[in-house]
Amino acid sequence: MGDNFYTASLSRTQGRNTWAVIFRHPKRTDPTTGKEGLRVRQSLKTDDEQEAATLRDQMNALLASPQLWDLGAREQALGLFDPRIVDIFFYKLEGGEIDFLALRDGVIALPSSQTSDYRRALFLGTTGAGKTTLLRQLMGTDPLKERFPSTSTAKTTVHETEVILQEGPYCAVVTFFPMEDVREHLKECVSAAVLAAYRNESDSDQMRRLLTHVNQRFRFNYVLGNGPVKDTSDFDDDGNGDNDAESGDLLKRTNDVLASALASVKEIAARYGESLRTELNAADEKDQRVIDELFEEELDNRTRDDEAFQQVVDAIMDEIEERFAPAFLPEGKLQKTKVGWPLTWTWETEDRDAFIASISRFASNYAPLFGTLLTPLVNGVRVSGPFYPAWPNGKPKLVLLDGEGLGHTPRSMSTISTTLSKRIDMVDAVILVDNATQPMLAAPVAAMKELVSSGNSAKLIFAFTHFDKVSGDNLPNPSARSQHVLASAENVLSAIGEDLGPFAERALRARLKTSRVFLADLDQKLDVESKDGKRTASQLGKLLEMIDGIVERPKPIDSRPIYDRMNLVLAVERAAESFHNGWRPRLGLSVKQGMEKEHWTRIKALSRRFAMGSDEYDTLRPVADLKQQLQQRLYVLLQNPVAWNGPEPTDDDKQHIFDAIAEDLSRRLLELASRRVKSERLSDWRSAYDESGPRSTFRRAKLIAERVYDLAAPVPDVTPSPDRNAFLQDVAAVTRESVELVGATLR
Repeated sequence: MGDNFYTASLSRTQGRNTWAVIFRHPKRTDPTTGKEGLRVRQSLKTDDEQEAATLRDQMNALLASPQLWDLGAREQALGLFDPRIVDIFFYKLEGGEIDFLALRDGVIALPSSQTSDYRRALFLGTTGAGKTTLLRQLMGTDPLKERFPSTSTAKTTVHETEVILQEGPYCAVVTFFPMEDVREHLKECVSAAVLAAYRNESDSDQMRRLLTHVNQRFRFNYVLGNGPVKDTSDFDDDGNGDNDAESGDLLKRTNDVLASALASVKEIAARYGESLRTELNAADEKDQRVIDELFEEELDNRTRDDEAFQQVVDAIMDEIEERFAPAFLPEGKLQKTKVGWPLTWTWETEDRDAFIASISRFASNYAPLFGTLLTPLVNGVRVSGPFYPAWPNGKPKLVLLDGEGLGHTPRSMSTISTTLSKRIDMVDAVILVDNATQPMLAAPVAAMKELVSSGNSAKLIFAFTHFDKVSGDNLPNPSARSQHVLASAENVLSAIGEDLGPFAERALRARLKTSRVFLADLDQKLDVESKDGKRTASQLGKLLEMIDGIVERPKPIDSRPIYDRMNLVLAVERAAESFHNGWRPRLGLSVKQGMEKEHWTRIKALSRRFAMGSDEYDTLRPVADLKQQLQQRLYVLLQNPVAWNGPEPTDDDKQHIFDAIAEDLSRRLLELASRRVKSERLSDWRSAYDESGPRSTFRRAKLIAERVYDLAAPVPDVTPSPDRNAFLQDVAAVTRESVELVGATLR
């Protein structure tokens, strides 16, 4: 860069008095390009223009002083410049990723069965199966008056919810997504709105795309309202859910900002649209799908570097941050980062009603509150207090963990996320909530495969919901209905056994036989005086006993298995082949029945997420996929030792030994997959994201397949190579460590 230093400028968005500084950071890398000069915009926390100008000049002085850019020069910089300037410059240079679980632990400790009588129970299930409704019953919240946690047939729970049932005051700690994550998702929303404007979609559709991310995780309309554009409805009697909120000055000001943003979106689309189509000679391309793909990607690339595009994002981010002003937050303590982004919100009170009302601002999906909710910005909520149901005799000592639903994916290759794998590892019980009225979908099957192949099948409890809706002329009583549900589940277990081996099926059948409940009318307040209410209360009581009864597993007997390394090679070969066979069709590089090519925008978003340090995008989870394939093939290997170093154990003792090895191996495989797919291939992910121009979609897919996946998980064959050997040695090393941990042998 020589002596040509970056310079800073001032910014103030519509309707706001506070000034912000904008500059290119000489030491921060843009994760999507791998180049220094990341665009930074941060509030200066002042309304005074002269003071803001002075701070801008100080930033320019710092930007022109390379000797002050290193972290070790921070104290020297503090002696020369305002602390606000120093904090902004050194933000993100001072440490790694934030541990949000540790942040919540620092406020409210999560009791463990190892040090207390508490049991941790994790709820898993497809969206709409009723897991959060079941959570409400176990924590005793009123389904009509309190509505906590929130439920819906749609994708409701998108953050981690942790509930501790204990005496004392009601306490809460909420953690928030990092500013960079929120901004990146907002950019994708603005980009989608620009494309909608170019396509001449209605104003209401453009506004919807601006406010709602395509994967529904970030629904900014919860925070900002639905905007000034009224949607057209198929129904004449549609009411508007947020009329009350719109009467407030805050939402009126936000609507002005959104109206201006929509106008800017249209201007950006018009400015780039026709000229880009002409420049790309799209008229010469006969395949309209190729034309659209090429145009959309180039439009996305160019608008993201446009200052007007960035200003739209800046203005909406300012509106989002305004929701954290003291005047709009419920009572409590808000902790922020050094640059002013919210980190945690904490509160403690004896008043249950006030507590529920306050926490709902961070966890609700109640439509009349749209424009004031903070739910999409939250990545974790932990509460504690006397949340006890009325129907049991005692007060259960429970930690209840809920999270995002597993989804309704029809793909048989449904994969559990790496985050969820870690949650399974930290709990005592996993309650698989499934709708009794329909066959099991791919996602709960994937959850069972994950549990059994990671050695955690002993944690599994089946909870069949909507039992009151199971009916038929051949099902005259509850016993017949339960047998009907079980028969459907047993068919799934047989299929799992064919894939993962007899001990996998054996373990799951044992859990289905001994650890199951059938639950009806969970969305209502239980009437224990009625026959149906008494039956459900009895089943819920049985569920509590099952959770409490999951204790430390028996110590394995002295005899240990002996494994052959040659069999390991075969297992790794099959795992790698399955991994590639699952991804090549999704990348559009091959055709496989039952698997569809992913839209180019999702593959590009995946490469962007990896470049930014994540390991997944929505349901695209290559790290979890590789870990899953290795884990499942190695679990089959574990069931087939070549010998035992003592008397052959009983099947029960074998199961305990196999599970002990698999549990440790699962943790090691997660680290291996993350390192090989993510950490060691970061530059290749960035190169994939950088692809642009004609046929860039194909080149990006090919690059991911060949320079990421082929090198991360090369398929072993008769021709040795350094890459194949290194992969085999990596897997053999972690397998040997797990095997030897229990005294077994890999020879």
